Amino acid sequence: MVDSNVHNVRNICILAHVDHGKTTLADHLIAGTGGGLLHPKMAGKLRFMDFLDEEQRRAITMKSSSIALKFRDCSINLIDSPGHMDFCSEVSTAARLSDGALVLVDAVEGVHIQTHAVLRQAWIEKLTPCLVLNKLDRLISELELTPMEAYTRLLRIVHEVNGIMSGYKSEKYLSDVDSMLASQSGEVGDENLEFVEDDEEDTFQPQKGNVAFVCALDGWGFTINEFSEFYASKFGASSSALRKALWGPRYFDPKSKMIVGKKGIEGLSKARPMFVQFVLEPLWQVYQSAMKPDGGKGLLDKVIKSFNLNVPQRELQNKDPKLVLQSVMSRWLPLSDSVMSMVVRCMPDPMAAQSFRISRLLPKRLLQDEVDSVVVEEAELVRKSVELCDSTPEAPCVAFVSKMFAVPTKLLPRRGPNGESLENYVDEDGSGDSDECFLAFARIFSGVLCSGQKVFVLSALYDPLKGDSVQKHVQEAELQSLYLMMGQGLVPVTSVNAGNVVAIRGLGQHILKSATLSSTRNCWPFASMAFQVAPTLRVAIEPSDPADIGALMKGLRLLNRADPFVGVTVSSRGEHVLAAAGEVHLERCIKDLKERFAKVNIEVSPPLVSYRESIEGDASNPVDNLRTLTSSSDYFEKLTPNGRCVVRVQVTKLPAAVTKVLDESTETLADIIGGKHGQTKVDLPLAQGTGVLLDENPIEAFKKRLMDALEIDISMLSENDKDRAEKYRIKWQKLLKRFWAFGPGQVGPNILFTPDPKIEIDDSSFLIVGSPQVSERLGLLDGCSEDHPPASTSSEIISEELRLEAETLQNSIVSGFQLATSAGPLCDEPMWGLGFVVEAHISPSTEQPDDPESKHQNLEQHGIFPGQVMATVKDACRAVVLQNKPRIVEAMYFCELNTRTEHLGRMYGVLNKRRARVLKEEMQEGSPLFTVQAYVPVSESFGFADDLRRETSGGASALLVLSHWEALPEDPFFVPKTEEEIEEFGDGSSVLHNTARKLIDSVRRRKGLPVEEKVVQHANKQRTRARKV
Repeated sequence: MVDSNVHNVRNICILAHVDHGKTTLADHLIAGTGGGLLHPKMAGKLRFMDFLDEEQRRAITMKSSSIALKFRDCSINLIDSPGHMDFCSEVSTAARLSDGALVLVDAVEGVHIQTHAVLRQAWIEKLTPCLVLNKLDRLISELELTPMEAYTRLLRIVHEVNGIMSGYKSEKYLSDVDSMLASQSGEVGDENLEFVEDDEEDTFQPQKGNVAFVCALDGWGFTINEFSEFYASKFGASSSALRKALWGPRYFDPKSKMIVGKKGIEGLSKARPMFVQFVLEPLWQVYQSAMKPDGGKGLLDKVIKSFNLNVPQRELQNKDPKLVLQSVMSRWLPLSDSVMSMVVRCMPDPMAAQSFRISRLLPKRLLQDEVDSVVVEEAELVRKSVELCDSTPEAPCVAFVSKMFAVPTKLLPRRGPNGESLENYVDEDGSGDSDECFLAFARIFSGVLCSGQKVFVLSALYDPLKGDSVQKHVQEAELQSLYLMMGQGLVPVTSVNAGNVVAIRGLGQHILKSATLSSTRNCWPFASMAFQVAPTLRVAIEPSDPADIGALMKGLRLLNRADPFVGVTVSSRGEHVLAAAGEVHLERCIKDLKERFAKVNIEVSPPLVSYRESIEGDASNPVDNLRTLTSSSDYFEKLTPNGRCVVRVQVTKLPAAVTKVLDESTETLADIIGGKHGQTKVDLPLAQGTGVLLDENPIEAFKKRLMDALEIDISMLSENDKDRAEKYRIKWQKLLKRFWAFGPGQVGPNILFTPDPKIEIDDSSFLIVGSPQVSERLGLLDGCSEDHPPASTSSEIISEELRLEAETLQNSIVSGFQLATSAGPLCDEPMWGLGFVVEAHISPSTEQPDDPESKHQNLEQHGIFPGQVMATVKDACRAVVLQNKPRIVEAMYFCELNTRTEHLGRMYGVLNKRRARVLKEEMQEGSPLFTVQAYVPVSESFGFADDLRRETSGGASALLVLSHWEALPEDPFFVPKTEEEIEEFGDGSSVLHNTARKLIDSVRRRKGLPVEEKVVQHANKQRTRARKV
């Protein structure tokens, strides 16, 4: 099954929204081209690729799995992927190893939120997509649409999907042009324009053959090509001309026997597009005649004779008309032949695909001058081999492992490729006591991979130019066995050529999640995979029996390696925290821990919800938010314990767009601030909004996003008051040159500004002005350093010792800011979207010891001064937040719900109980389904799906995707003061805590912080003796 001819190989994955028919389609492809692995009658019922018990029980796919198929002369590696948002990481692993993608869309439900996500994933990984419109039978039998109505629906879906892809293309086109205009020459020449991908035509065009219309459940499907070839032989016309005419506004004139446009049908009364007349109407007639109660099967017999179909008589005599129809249709328009023909015709082979995808897989590096030329030449040779998909034995061997997956040891093959006996019961570490064996899910991009071969395992942080300093990021491993994946089955092979997908045994102790395999050390690692969401659902776990803690820790290590998206950490309180993408993902992880990896009983805590802390800000008036930084009275002042330093802190609310940019750019900022941007490489940043790769410097990309975010507020202000907008612009131009630090963790969404250099200094004090080091690294100083006067006083002579002490205290101020932003005053949660200005005034010590002994004692006494400054800055930052109307910020899910009209009321009842905010409600045209979009707080989402199913009797489904952070408008310390408030809420003693205060108290209670609450609610006198009646 391993094809040595690269041109005959296709690597494809199936991507779609949940329940749109991916696994059913895979079943029919396996039944048609799997060499007898699956009987056609079981296709769609067995769900061959869902071989886990949990997948069969829930009827959803939970992992990506591969199978090797044979169609004509081509070897096709098919990867089935999940559609549930909780398992979107598996979509990323499948897309990285594929060259093309079959994107399924339900013809009834249309484009959904996960359809957008998988199209973006295919675009990021530079896959060649083909569109498959599934469930056409529901348009006939369930919705009872006419052929013309069905055509309108199909046309709208194709236009909508093309619109999504066009958005990605336009973003890429504009960013390419912008980067060229920003070049040194400032002009775009013809030689540069040829590298810009223009958005001149739609991605999916049925007349080109990359759109299939199928019914996966009944096993039939077609593309325009099948009908164009049939009618070409019937009418004696050109097949290519008919192919272009069978989609779009093309009509057949029966009088002139010509194909005409809209203008040519003005005199015709019942003109229909050719797709309706020659494709859909025959299908509708076959379905309607077969499903008639009187059993009229004359048209079915006509179809059987016309196309010379071989349908067994016993199937035609079946009393169930649905089975009879399925037998005829699956032989007239076999699904596997149509889809596989489209795959071979429209999707590239590995050689063509890798030359197109090389910029994504191995982006070019910007190198310094002082580098080892030998290493660079060999690395470029490896990159060229990957680009050409060189499958010769002399080529360097390069492979990428997208994930590790666990297989029970008893399921490994007992015989090798030559019939020799294999010893499978020895674990990689030699212990032999593990029931699970870890295999690497990999694809060979260059060379030939052989069992027993020694390769280098490169992590994503490996840099071949750094030599011995990155030894921890490279390991040498020996490959024990190679397997061809056949769903759950494994077929051992001795060697695999470039362009094929394979499972590798022997890397369990060397790879945690993903890695690059290379036969040489001088190879750049592949670019990291892009994941659509982050694991946000966290729970604390512990064994029911404390003696099982060792087994639990071992099980967590195995789970962390087996699941590409799970997160395992230890909290500051010593708890083992498990992070998952959602409830379904978490339930599967807990089940795997209990039954496969740890095999002990586990206690699971309630979900640990993350919050953020901020202050109240007026989004409609951003100018007023900045006034707090320029006001001389709105600050908090605190003195260090030794009395030598006075700390004044001011705080402001950052614009929401700026906060979002800082939060989404944490990885880019870590590289820039950490100094990686000036070293050996520049990775291509990922635009979070669209997932489009930007071929420009990360610093320039971040600056552009930051300026665009500020322009949002400026443009809003300029609509009402241009003078205020200009003042706002000038203020931010000054603030951009005063970035001292980001926090928490040096890359968070909070900013520490340096003090205003024009501030008045007291005669006896000394101001620590800091340095705008972040602005300097981001290139915001415009090539000239800001004129910060050295810390000065009005006195002419400044003690050199005091000046040096002020310079050493700069790190203490930054550290105090980092501590404050990592744990806010409300419930020790990180701060969100705040800007701080810290003015630290130090004064000389009042003691002037004369003898050396007393001087030494004085230094020891004040040696803790930097720590005092750090603690004072931290306390002052927390206190200034408390005095500026603090607010709690919570994460929000974007929720998309689908339900019928009769369940709308109960569905809204469930949403109201969970503080949801409904955004949009619309009815899907031509169907009884309603689509409702809403925002649901993450803290209210646990058990949401079960509650929704229970209340609507299973009539409503929901999909949750992490959307954004949103501040609760409620004041957690609200106390009625005015007469109206007292009349509405009562006096202070009887006011119940609002939602914000309840959330804060719940977090403080979980963290062991003090909570203001009544310990005894209803006191009764204690009865110490029995009551005598």
